[in-house]
Amino acid sequence: MKEACIKEFENYDDVVREIEICRKYGRDYTIEKGMVEKFINRLHPAQMKLKVADVIAETSSASTLRLVSENGYLPPFQAGQYVSISLEAGGIRTSRPYSISSPPNQTGYYDLTIKRVEDGLISNYLLDHVKRDDFLTCSGPTGNFYHNPLFHSRSMVCIAGGSGITPFMSMIQEIADCGLNLNVILLYGNRTLEEAIFHNRLNAISNRFNNIRYYPVLETPPKGYKGYTGFITAQLIKNAVGDSTDKTFYICGPQGIYDFCIPELTQIGVLKKKVRTEVYAPSSERITDQPGWPKNVNSDDQFKVKMNNGKTFSVRAGEPLLKSLEKNGIVVPSQCRAGQCSYCRVKIVSGKVFQPEGTPVRRSDSRFGYVHSCVSYPLENLEILI
Repeated sequence: MKEACIKEFENYDDVVREIEICRKYGRDYTIEKGMVEKFINRLHPAQMKLKVADVIAETSSASTLRLVSENGYLPPFQAGQYVSISLEAGGIRTSRPYSISSPPNQTGYYDLTIKRVEDGLISNYLLDHVKRDDFLTCSGPTGNFYHNPLFHSRSMVCIAGGSGITPFMSMIQEIADCGLNLNVILLYGNRTLEEAIFHNRLNAISNRFNNIRYYPVLETPPKGYKGYTGFITAQLIKNAVGDSTDKTFYICGPQGIYDFCIPELTQIGVLKKKVRTEVYAPSSERITDQPGWPKNVNSDDQFKVKMNNGKTFSVRAGEPLLKSLEKNGIVVPSQCRAGQCSYCRVKIVSGKVFQPEGTPVRRSDSRFGYVHSCVSYPLENLEILI
């Protein structure tokens, strides 16, 4: 475009004056030209290789892996976010997300607290085989399970079960360390007190800070125990929390805690928009109980999957497509493994899959046949494109 034409644009003279003022008083960014990608990758790396600086026993079934960077830099995160660890275990290349349990104001390391799961491929591998000075490959911090002061109440009610305590430990430690103007009531359900991860630390923080209240809830309490027992029911929540109208509720733990506690919150009048949940996928063992699962398909039914490269293999209806792909040596990028992040999407060329109700598939993905493979279950023979 010729300069004479540009000068005819409306407000041309005003723009020229603004440019001159910015050049005189503004910061000169010319030396950083072309470095945008480097800055973005520093804050949001696709992958990191971190060293295990320490392995800290928390309970008889849970330990914390303390991860550090060799160059001393770790990307910032918000309390409640997670990283996804990628590794090979049992001959399968796979990944699993783990919430960061250390607070974001601690910039020297990430703590990942792992609880042993019965027949858990990755959790058991991390607990049994990973040791100090080993290296782990993981994603940058991600996830939306955090307190946003613009939208969420200053009073937080956190409901945790088992290893679901990890994001709350990060939140509570940050509130205590930084003197944040937030109030927290934590209800933490476990079978026994010995299984309660971070119990002593949470007790100490609760005793020192009036704005943080910690209530363990035990199914099998020890003799003489005077705290809350049983399940985290509507009545128990009401007793511990009182008026719930000015509070935001956060839930994290195994699927059972969502299935049980969300209806309990509804009973006491907590609005759906006031309840925040960490991403989770329905248990594969119970996928056939999900609304919409066809009655003529059993979880053990076998189907064939044909890849775009011609490879064919068998899959089970009750197993997520992503897991079946990994078992057959096909690595698909993934992070949350709960149908939320869309990293693992694949295209269904032919055949049908089941996805649980509420899986947030983009409209464009749905239009062109893409599904989230981590929560897609084959209902017939498939042809897929990766």
